[in-house]
Amino acid sequence: MSNETILLVIKFRISGSLRFLSHAETVKVFQRACVRAGIKVRHSQGFNPRPKLSLPLPRSVGVESDDDLLCLRCSMLDTRSDFCDLVKDELSRQLPEGCELLSVSVMEANTSFQPSGATYVLTLQPEYLNENLNATIKRLLASEILNLQRPIDIKDSRPRTQDQRLKSVDVRGFLKSIELNGRSITVECNISSSGSIRVDEILELLELDVEKLAAPIRRTNVQWQVSES
Repeated sequence: MSNETILLVIKFRISGSLRFLSHAETVKVFQRACVRAGIKVRHSQGFNPRPKLSLPLPRSVGVESDDDLLCLRCSMLDTRSDFCDLVKDELSRQLPEGCELLSVSVMEANTSFQPSGATYVLTLQPEYLNENLNATIKRLLASEILNLQRPIDIKDSRPRTQDQRLKSVDVRGFLKSIELNGRSITVECNISSSGSIRVDEILELLELDVEKLAAPIRRTNVQWQVSES
């Protein structure tokens, strides 16, 4: 029986009321489920060891996800050929409704995943599917620059003016495509080391708000760059 460190790559879906969990809360759900499932998660060294468990692409609160990824470094204590199926079955039993495991695979422990793209699907109420929306989409795609004001994460408590709490960000390079398909808008986004466009910014550009949606926003079709260190 081997005690080597492996990387479990777990694809999963988040839906229903679990979409309101924050990134940190989602991580805690998996941490607790791993303990109950008996999965031997590796921990970092030092005075405050942390489990080596990560979600490489944080999900915005309120957004469902069809294609999320959990990276879990653990001990492989079972060398049976159906090890991944056993992990999937046991871990699934410990997760709340609304979190569905899609697949479990084993990779080398030094493998890392970086997101390079994702798609967001926005389903609208019928009355908001109009020519104004079509014109807005065409205008956005024709624009070379799309500057938005984004809040700055300020570390100190010194008083700031409103302008000092915001920075201008050109998000045009993060928008790959916008398509209107029936009652849904499909937005393909690029993701890079410099960031990406946020869900609330997509709504702002499209001149929409959550009250105009007929269903929760859904993230799908995430593209990953896989590398070994």
